[in-house]
Amino acid sequence: MSDQTMVPQPTLNREAELDLLEARVADALRLARKAGAQEAEVSAHTSQGLSVTGRLGEVETLEHMQDRGIAVTVLFGRKKGHASSADLRETSIEDCIMRATEIARYTQEDSANGLADKDRLATEFPDLDLWHPAPIDASAAIARVLECEAAGRAFEEITNSEGATFNAGLGLGVYGNSNGFIGRSGGTRYSQSCILLGGEGDSMQRDYSYDSRRCFDELEAPGITGEEAARRTARRLGPRQLPTSEMPVLFAPEVAQGLVNHLVGAISGSALYRNASFLKGAVGERLFPDWLNILERPRLKRGAGSAVFDSEGVATRERCIVGSGVLDGYVLSSYSARRLGLETTGNAGGVRNLLLEPGGEGFESPLEQMRDGFYVTEVMGQGVSMVTGDYSRGASGFLVQNGERVCPVDQVTIAGNLRDMFLNIKAAGNDIDTRGNIHTGSVLISSMMVAGT
Repeated sequence: MSDQTMVPQPTLNREAELDLLEARVADALRLARKAGAQEAEVSAHTSQGLSVTGRLGEVETLEHMQDRGIAVTVLFGRKKGHASSADLRETSIEDCIMRATEIARYTQEDSANGLADKDRLATEFPDLDLWHPAPIDASAAIARVLECEAAGRAFEEITNSEGATFNAGLGLGVYGNSNGFIGRSGGTRYSQSCILLGGEGDSMQRDYSYDSRRCFDELEAPGITGEEAARRTARRLGPRQLPTSEMPVLFAPEVAQGLVNHLVGAISGSALYRNASFLKGAVGERLFPDWLNILERPRLKRGAGSAVFDSEGVATRERCIVGSGVLDGYVLSSYSARRLGLETTGNAGGVRNLLLEPGGEGFESPLEQMRDGFYVTEVMGQGVSMVTGDYSRGASGFLVQNGERVCPVDQVTIAGNLRDMFLNIKAAGNDIDTRGNIHTGSVLISSMMVAGT
């Protein structure tokens, strides 16, 4: 694709749009005070995007998106009401305030309700390099999608396709509350993916590849994505099953992200105060090997989850969630922190740019370190209990012998308990996947039950 296909100027004036959103937030806060609310918080947003899907050399969908909206929360004492609108006119905002006020009248008081503490709100707003508008016209987006799929379908092992997609989007937001906080944010996102099939009949296999970046110039060429999808699909042809036994299991980076997400789910405030987590009370406990560290880096330049403040206006900060194998803290909003008698960690809206640092024996090449075992490239099903930590999921991947992939494997189940799995991590690879919000390499667990079907 040539540079001439790029639209030379973005279609959205960032500063003018942010000024508009900020004015509407200020209007809503003023109207909330007029309605008698003791406290209020308001968020307004604008988003634009282009999405294209193509399959078998033809365009299936082409969609332009544009959206604006506002959400209002009012508090009368410890009673809370919430309403939202996709219309930013003053009369619509007035209606939104009225609806939120009516809802608050019928809710029960909750002592944990309330705005974030003033001394925790962000006061500095560094540029995190998240804004890289490079709009693509429809013809350029279509060409990119078709090129991506064609590159994968050129492989002789590929017999069908579920298509390729390309998405370009940008978003702007303003959050304000009655404690005097106003914060602006914005970012861009570009992504592409391709899903291909190989083989015939019951022996057919599918796999995919994708890329996602803040900056269009950093997105890999579409042909690379299509070719990788084809290679991954071809490698899965002719799978076999494994006999039921205990063996080392290596999670590929994109699958290992799920293990980190399970940890986050178990240490999140909502699970903790509902007594629905197997890690309640685990702060200060060694959950992992003593070499393992998990860091949160919310102000990482161009990071997928980067933000200067959370969804309550609380300043984000870099912190160690797991240090030398020990759980250092939970993931809390102001509400969940009050329910637990703790302080917010600036995680209203979730975690941001978690990094599982490489380490352990053979982290440079976990596959070779494993020697013999099961390399998991995909998991299926919902068999994970946050209450007990029990883990049981369908899986596919590769049998590994002498540090090399021997043959594809599918229709197996891997099982264990997350506490045991965390403690038995032998290595975290340096093959780190940075495309999403969880950054991790492959993760080697010394032993799990692998059951054939």
